[in-house]
Amino acid sequence: MNLRIFLIRALFTKLLCLIIAVATISTHPMQASKLAYVEPESYTGADLGLTFNGLNAAVAVWSPDAEKVRMKLYKNDIVGVAYEEIALVKGEKEVWRCNLDSSSYGSYYTLQGKFNGKWKAEVPGAYAKAVGRNGVRGHIIDPALQHPDGWEYDRSPYLNTVADIVLYELHVRDFSIHPESGIEHKGKYLAFTERGTKTPAGITTGIDHLIELGITHLHLLPSFDFFSVDEARPELNQYNWGYDPHNYNVPEGSYATNATDGGVRIKEFKAMVKALHDAGIRVVMDVVYNHTGMVEGMSFDEFNPGYFYRKWPDGRLSNASGCGNEVASERPMVRKFIIESLQYWIDEYHIDGFRFDLMAIHDMETMREIERKLRSAKNDVFLYGEGWTAEGSPLPENDRSLKKNVIHLPGIAAFSDDMRDGIKGSWSSHESKGFVGGETGLRESVKFGTVGAIWHQQVAYTKVNNSSGPWAADPIQCINYVSCHDNHTLYDKLNIANPNASTQEIQHMQILCNTIVLTAQGIPFIHAGAEFMRTKGSVENSYKSPDDVNWLDWTRKEKYREVYQAYQALIRMRKAHPAFKFGRAQEVRNRLQFLESAPQLLAYRIDGQGIDSWKDIIVVFNGGNDPQQFDLSLALNNQPDGAAWTKAWHGSAPAVDTRVRSSSIEVPAYGAVILYRE
Repeated sequence: MNLRIFLIRALFTKLLCLIIAVATISTHPMQASKLAYVEPESYTGADLGLTFNGLNAAVAVWSPDAEKVRMKLYKNDIVGVAYEEIALVKGEKEVWRCNLDSSSYGSYYTLQGKFNGKWKAEVPGAYAKAVGRNGVRGHIIDPALQHPDGWEYDRSPYLNTVADIVLYELHVRDFSIHPESGIEHKGKYLAFTERGTKTPAGITTGIDHLIELGITHLHLLPSFDFFSVDEARPELNQYNWGYDPHNYNVPEGSYATNATDGGVRIKEFKAMVKALHDAGIRVVMDVVYNHTGMVEGMSFDEFNPGYFYRKWPDGRLSNASGCGNEVASERPMVRKFIIESLQYWIDEYHIDGFRFDLMAIHDMETMREIERKLRSAKNDVFLYGEGWTAEGSPLPENDRSLKKNVIHLPGIAAFSDDMRDGIKGSWSSHESKGFVGGETGLRESVKFGTVGAIWHQQVAYTKVNNSSGPWAADPIQCINYVSCHDNHTLYDKLNIANPNASTQEIQHMQILCNTIVLTAQGIPFIHAGAEFMRTKGSVENSYKSPDDVNWLDWTRKEKYREVYQAYQALIRMRKAHPAFKFGRAQEVRNRLQFLESAPQLLAYRIDGQGIDSWKDIIVVFNGGNDPQQFDLSLALNNQPDGAAWTKAWHGSAPAVDTRVRSSSIEVPAYGAVILYRE
């Protein structure tokens, strides 16, 4: 009997402890990630941050666990003490609020939360839309009033179909900072507004160069406010790519002529967008919602400790970004922030598309919701990203927006590292020559990119380098490229991998690489300066290297005029011929046929009947260092073929002797031949 009473009491004690533990977890949801997580109450309103009604303003901050929230007003953007302090009042849905009258307009401000009896850091708040230098204080101005002349008439250039896109990736500072750019506003947004700029030798630079080249979309490296450049000391000529986000809804101040006045960076960013739109070029922003430049001191964490970041079961911050943290996009208020931020860039700045850095850190449902919401705001918005992570993540693989899962993300594209590494060699093996350097075993990878990463009956997927199967539902989900800001420039990579090649051979390889990209199904992507053999002096990771490593050296445009003219001609050819840019997978499968050829050649035929002035097209690439014969009759299965072919491309340039008079054609070393019949 005594034993039974003892056991009952012991069981009761354990049950009581369990009840207390559950209660503790419920009241302290962010206490430790290994405890059961309880989602705080979300807020669905669209008025978080600082909003305006005329010159009067309202402030709203979502912070479920704060004991107090206050706002401080300052006369200066960095120095000085607050001249006023305002207590926010907690209302429904865990939102703290206050109102401001017109007397505060033009002041700077910070927001601050109190937790466990201690005030955390002063920050402008996650939803800040205008800030002073270094983004440490918000600026009380209405972005909707900060417009360049004619902004109300700004419209995105016409886009017939997504398949027409030609992307060009560029860093704002790189574009104009070279001493011979001929551009006045070097390193600034306003550089894009200058027309008629030339080098001292009379070579076209700047926005006129982009127009001449023929691109449709300019992809700008991160241009939101980032940490790594001290905006208070512009004389230091600091450099960074900007993948360390600070204030997501604010243009970067170091690219403005005055970083102190929050209105200047807003107006000048808009002036850049308008100038590009007027030039017929759409604008894509490189966005980095997957991680922040730091955690402590970031607006996210100062009002919602732990909520915005993923953690491992032991409580450590997870680090799929490789930058110290990763943002928990699957949480309702994180998802809300990302979507509203993207919508804001469309609405306020007329942005035409977004490239998502390390997109696989984002959960698939968030990406689907982004696509749905943004498509309703701008039906031709273009969305794409990197389908990988830098390190592991606690987010289950099936939920990640990985390249292999893009097939389940309609309306969103991903980069094809398969095509990239197939053409020029592996990014991680500097000596790898790729198909264009004569390396064997990579034809299937190039074929895979040629059809836009879809399923095609003639691709042997077991031989594709980085994928075991198709990952795009349609070719417009595939971004084909050979170089970008990451890793070596194409010119540097080719030189490292082919140390015995002549300058002329490197030049031909360079053209061949993007001949393959610009004739492939999918969306072509060009790294700025590839069209004139851009070099970074073999620096592989130039994210904070000085200007003389990163700038566009406009003098190379004259030195490598033939390369530039080849890129111009290839873009012009692609834009003129729908057969190089089918939008749907079934059309590619029906109309594109790979042809039998020698091992160092890759050849295919496109049926353009009914959709292109070129009714029949043959494309042949030679990645070897010797000319190769291509048997045209064998490729056509020895069928009688009386109609004449016209040569549109020979080697590394548009063809001069265009008539094909025999059944066998010579394909120059490191070159291509493109034939057609009308």
